[in-house]
Amino acid sequence: MSVSRAVHKAILAKEVSEGVGARVRRAIGTPQLRNISPFLMLDHFSIKPGAGFPDHPHRGMETITYLLQGAVDHEDFAGNKGTIESGDLQFMTAGRGIMHAEMPRQNIDGSANVGLQLWVDLPEKLKACEPRYRDLRASEIPQVDVDGGKVHIKVISGQSHGVDSVRDLAYTPVWILDIEIKSGGKVEQSLPKGWNALAYVLGGETLFGAGGDQTAVAQYHSVVFEQAGESVSASVAADATENGHFILMAGLPLDQKVVQYGPFVLQSQEQVYEALKDYQTYSNGFERGRDWKSEIGKSMVH
Repeated sequence: MSVSRAVHKAILAKEVSEGVGARVRRAIGTPQLRNISPFLMLDHFSIKPGAGFPDHPHRGMETITYLLQGAVDHEDFAGNKGTIESGDLQFMTAGRGIMHAEMPRQNIDGSANVGLQLWVDLPEKLKACEPRYRDLRASEIPQVDVDGGKVHIKVISGQSHGVDSVRDLAYTPVWILDIEIKSGGKVEQSLPKGWNALAYVLGGETLFGAGGDQTAVAQYHSVVFEQAGESVSASVAADATENGHFILMAGLPLDQKVVQYGPFVLQSQEQVYEALKDYQTYSNGFERGRDWKSEIGKSMVH
């Protein structure tokens, strides 16, 4: 029998303003939950028409965007552009420097574009790598059902019940699993030893933990697990009226300092000052930003 990880703490992700007119529930990256290496930030965004994230820089980290509803366009100063739609993901490595825009589609019915964006730290030796993008389409994500069909798992990154993800999409080793449990269902998900793990509850109420040591966690809460143990156990009460739906994330902790200033994630105050200077003077990775303005961001410039 594998040892199930205990719940260390569960925290409600409160709504904050971000970008231009956007509202996000910040699940990681708050005073209550600063960061859990390698994870720096997790935002559950709901972006209505007229709001978005126009031209802005990043350095020293990766972003993973998982769209749950709607569509989001992206464009950067290297000429990359594309769209992710419901169920798709985009992995963006900022490395030495990127300027990009992320803008939600203007849905005709006025509905919001909903998704998650996770920020992952880069190992020190890769902080100055060249920027890159990878998309993962919903149709490419392997899926597996367990517990007689009561549990449905999308294997975005990592492994679950004998099913492997398509490929590693981030430089820093991370697992991301989208898990939905019907009433009376339960699952035990193994995780790499020594990795940090957390879950974010998108809907319903899920019981985390094994035996008599279970914690009921409701929608919009982050769950941080103890590092000891080989698996995470989750179940939904037999009388539940709603499925439990959560994202399980695990990552290899990086033994390095994190000095973050907005979208710049480095290892010393000096490196942060350098990043600001490079961005302002269009140098050392930001050269292409000098005369660049995104097409998709122009709708936000008044």
